[in-house]
Amino acid sequence: MTVLKDLFKKELFSDIRFWIVVFFVVRLFGITNPPLEVAHNWRQTTVTMVARNFYETDPNIFYPRIDFTGAKTGITGMEFPFYNYLIYLYSLIFGYSHWSGRLINLIVSSIGIFYFFKISAKYFDRKVAFYSTIVLISSMWFSYSRKIMPDTFSMSLVMMGFYFGTQYLETNKRKILHLLLYFVLTLLGVLCKLPSGFILVLFLLLILRKEIGLQSKIIFSLASIFIVIPAGLWYFYWVPYLVDKFEWWHFFMGSGMIEGMKEISHRIPEVMSHFYHSSMKYIAFAMFLIGLGIATYRKNKKLLRIFTLSFLAFLVIMCKAGNTFANHSYYMIPFIPVMALVAGYAIVQIKNTIAMQLIIAGIVLEGILNQQHEFHLKENELVLGTLENCLDQFSDRKDLVVINCGNFPTPMYFAHRKGWITFNDKIADTTYMNDVIQRGCKYVVIMKKDFGTEMAVGYELMIENEYFAIYRI
Repeated sequence: MTVLKDLFKKELFSDIRFWIVVFFVVRLFGITNPPLEVAHNWRQTTVTMVARNFYETDPNIFYPRIDFTGAKTGITGMEFPFYNYLIYLYSLIFGYSHWSGRLINLIVSSIGIFYFFKISAKYFDRKVAFYSTIVLISSMWFSYSRKIMPDTFSMSLVMMGFYFGTQYLETNKRKILHLLLYFVLTLLGVLCKLPSGFILVLFLLLILRKEIGLQSKIIFSLASIFIVIPAGLWYFYWVPYLVDKFEWWHFFMGSGMIEGMKEISHRIPEVMSHFYHSSMKYIAFAMFLIGLGIATYRKNKKLLRIFTLSFLAFLVIMCKAGNTFANHSYYMIPFIPVMALVAGYAIVQIKNTIAMQLIIAGIVLEGILNQQHEFHLKENELVLGTLENCLDQFSDRKDLVVINCGNFPTPMYFAHRKGWITFNDKIADTTYMNDVIQRGCKYVVIMKKDFGTEMAVGYELMIENEYFAIYRI
């Protein structure tokens, strides 16, 4: 009996599916929280407002809408809103909720991590795959896979598609099914977040292999072209079209390569910190560097080719993003799986079991403890949850409002209104206010805590508390 228990424990704890489930359950803590945590709640509410507009205004996936375009329609160019649309479809069944996008992302990202393991185990041994997956799941992916953001969601779809692409090229079983899954999953992933497609450059390593049949290579290449075409049409035709037609720019399409390279070169410290601080923290990053060193010393061509080819492709994304890459650490999310693979390779080289276990424990603890703040809400903004009810006491949801929240759209989302987000000096500017009044603005919301002191705006005060004041124009 004792032997069976020991065997059960050993097999259970060495099964990556067990740890994926454990980390899934841990991240369910606070899953029903509104998008008001400390970091990036502004980015999450730009996702949720699009989903809510599909639910309440128009479900046409080709015309996504945001809420802070003033009196305009709100339609604008952005990432293909497949993720937002899943939230909308969920809402049709269960009703709209602020947090449903968290659960959807967590489910898809957990499946994506499992397929990362399957890919790693396919080309390296299962130990490398196991420890690489533990590194990945403890990295920035730990917190971002439960945020209402498309980054890990998109990359997970691409990794699933990548696996089925390799199956199509390397096996003779269910080839049509594998090709179809490769096409659909990769297309959706790339459409959701264009940079996620950088990892597809690794298929060059398979295409160049002589043992793979020419017919399979041609069909696979054609399928890949038909992935690139819709993505290209969306981002380089449809997004500019929506911006021009509906007169609102929202989505960042990147800088020119030369300009972006200059911007990156002037901010090397911030860029480097994304690799060692934001992505994996220090122990995992040290293992990544050690893994590169060992692979170079032992001339592990497979790992070095994977790293070099993917890094060069990711470097293009970095340069294209420029200052935006330096400003936002989550732009690292697509490259972290590659770094995790190299780190996992290094961990396997440790022959002392106790030393290996201590390093793994250190990676997990350092990763999770440095992200625990992501599970807590920003206290000063919890009051935003009451903003809609306050406005509903005397205002219709079709009424346009102006809020002094700068470029920060979260208050507009929680107001459940449409209108303008601007700065204090604009609201104090008579010319600006006359213009928005002529365009139909009916209320002014002054956020007193986060965006400056109370302002004497000269309008009828409807409600006031410690955090905000609402005026009728």
